[in-house]
Amino acid sequence: MDEFRPPPTVVEPTPRRIRVRLGREVIADSTRALLLDEISEHGFPTYFLPREDVRPEALTDEAEGRWSVTAGDRHVRGAAWADDRFDELKGHVTFSWETVDWYEEDEQVFVHARSPRHRVDTMHSSRRVQVLIDGQEVANSTRPVLLFETSLPTRYYLPFADVRTDLLTASETVSRCPYKGVARYWSHPALPDAAWSYPDPIAELPKIRDLLCFYDERVDVIVDGEPQPRPISPFS
Repeated sequence: MDEFRPPPTVVEPTPRRIRVRLGREVIADSTRALLLDEISEHGFPTYFLPREDVRPEALTDEAEGRWSVTAGDRHVRGAAWADDRFDELKGHVTFSWETVDWYEEDEQVFVHARSPRHRVDTMHSSRRVQVLIDGQEVANSTRPVLLFETSLPTRYYLPFADVRTDLLTASETVSRCPYKGVARYWSHPALPDAAWSYPDPIAELPKIRDLLCFYDERVDVIVDGEPQPRPISPFS
């Protein structure tokens, strides 16, 4: 059975200009940012900017390496912090991805920084992919798009026409991925949020637009007649 193994943590310079906004105001702007590339109990990839590249008045209420962030009439408590685990990050600060807006050059980035070691590849395939939930077949397709993502199981994106959509109900769940875009979810009576689709994926991944993908970790997948083991991942 495949098991998720996080990659080693790396701190390195990035050639990208990194800017951080709170509301309409830029509170940090740097061409000297460092990328903390990690997937661990501490978090996901993020950028650390030199304190000199952060507006001094933006950081307030310092307490044990953490600050509130202020810009105009906006004030967010605990939205910036330092990290003393690595010598390279001394004198640098990062910000919450939930409460401020991040930009790489002039493009906004969501959820967390994108790792240069993380690849997402999509390929058309003629494999037969069947999906079963509680023993009932809910999908059967010979025209999947296979998505290969670093450190995660292979995902099978299927045309809606090859899925028993009468067995699925649109969910209110929405998630965002920095590598793929905004996903919307579908539930089965026996399995909430069993599958997802990207109606409008990021420009780099047009092949998965309006296809449906199930959690291999939670359903039974058969590929070319061979039952697939359920992988162990953060989504198990």
